[in-house]
Amino acid sequence: MGNFLKNKKIILGITGSIAAYKIYELIKLLKDAEADIFPVMTEKATYFVTPLSIEISCGNKVLIDMFEEPLSHIELAKKADIFLVAPATANLINKYASGIADDLLTTTLLAFKGHVIIAPAMNWRMYQSPQVQKSIEYLKNLGVKFVGPEEGLLACGEEGAGRLASINKIFESVVSAITEKDLEKEHIIITAGPTRQYIDTIRFITNKSSGKMGYALAKIAKRKGAYVTLISGPSTIEPPEVDRFIRVETTSEMLNQVMGNINKATTLLMAAAPLDFEPKKIFKTKIEKKSIKSIPLKLCPDILIEVSKLKKKPFTVGFAAEAGLNTERAKIKLREKSLDMIILNDIMQKDRGMESDTNEVLIIYRKGNKFFEEKTPLMSKEEIASIILSKIREIKLGK
Repeated sequence: MGNFLKNKKIILGITGSIAAYKIYELIKLLKDAEADIFPVMTEKATYFVTPLSIEISCGNKVLIDMFEEPLSHIELAKKADIFLVAPATANLINKYASGIADDLLTTTLLAFKGHVIIAPAMNWRMYQSPQVQKSIEYLKNLGVKFVGPEEGLLACGEEGAGRLASINKIFESVVSAITEKDLEKEHIIITAGPTRQYIDTIRFITNKSSGKMGYALAKIAKRKGAYVTLISGPSTIEPPEVDRFIRVETTSEMLNQVMGNINKATTLLMAAAPLDFEPKKIFKTKIEKKSIKSIPLKLCPDILIEVSKLKKKPFTVGFAAEAGLNTERAKIKLREKSLDMIILNDIMQKDRGMESDTNEVLIIYRKGNKFFEEKTPLMSKEEIASIILSKIREIKLGK
C-alpha cells in the first residue's frame, strides 16, 4: 500500500445513507496508508453504523453533537488536510451548496478551507433531480471534488446512477488530492501486462505478467498530474483511472497502439511483457491434439527496437525481467534499444516481479557515456512506481 498519507489529517464525514456500512473498508485503506482520521457523523448516520465501531476503526473520537465540544468545528477545520464526506446524501449536498450549517458536519464543512471530496450515494431519482444537480455543479465550480456515484443495483431494488463509488476510487481521490502535481506537462504512454499469441481459435501462449507494475505506474503518474495513456494486454486486475485506456491482445497489436500514440508522448514506459515469439501458423479451427507433434515458432516484433528507429522519440524506459541481476546484459539492452533508462528485476526471487504485489528493482540510466545504478529495497509496486517517475523527472530536469 505505501505510506502515501503519512502525517495527513483527514476529516471523515458520514451521513445517513445505507451505503455507510461500506465505510469500514475505506477507513482500513486510509489507516494502512498511515492517515490520521477524525470522524464526524450526522445523527441520521448513527442509524446505519454505530459511533463506537467507527471510533474504534478510526482511532479517534467520533463527534456528532455541535455542543459536546464547543468550537470543535473550528479546531477540526484548522488542523485537517482533507475533508472527505462518504457517503454523502442529497440532503448534505444541498445544504452545503446553500451554506446551511445546522449540525456539526455542515458547520465544519463551511469552516474548512482545504481539499473537499464528496462521494454521493442516493436513489437515482434523487441524484438526477434538478436541485441536486444544480448543487453539485455549483460545488464543483468552487473546487469541490466529486467521486461517483456509479451505475448499478441500488438498495431500493432499482438500478441507476446512485451507488457509492468503489472504495478504491474514493481512496485514490484522497491520495491524489494531496499529491504534488509535478508531471502536469507530461503525456506518458505506459504499457502493461502480457500479450497472447494464438495457436488456434481457443489456445494461445502467454506469460505470467499480471500488469500490476504497469498499472501502478499509470496510477501514480495520473496522481502526479500527467496525461496518461495506458496500453494493456490481458489482465484480470481492475485498471486505474487514466485519460485513455487501450486493451490489446497480441504483441503486434501492442506495437501498433504504441506507434499510433507515440507522436504526442513525452515519456514511454514499456512495463509490459510482450511475447518474444509466436506460432508460425495460426489454425483457423480447434486442432486435434493428436494431429500435431510440434509447434514451430517465429520471433514477434520487438516494440522497443521499432521505437528506437524513430527520428524523434520520447524519453524511453525499458523493463527487463531476468533470472538474476545481470547488469551488463541490461546495459547492452539499454544501448541496443536506445533507451534512456532500464528497470531490472530478478524474477527468481520470492515476493518479487511478475504476479507479486511487491518488487525490488535496479534502476539503470545514463548521462552522456556514464551509467548510473540505483537499487530500491523490497517495497510495494506503487512505491517503486513513484521512485521511477521521480527519477525520470529528475533526469529530465538535468539534476
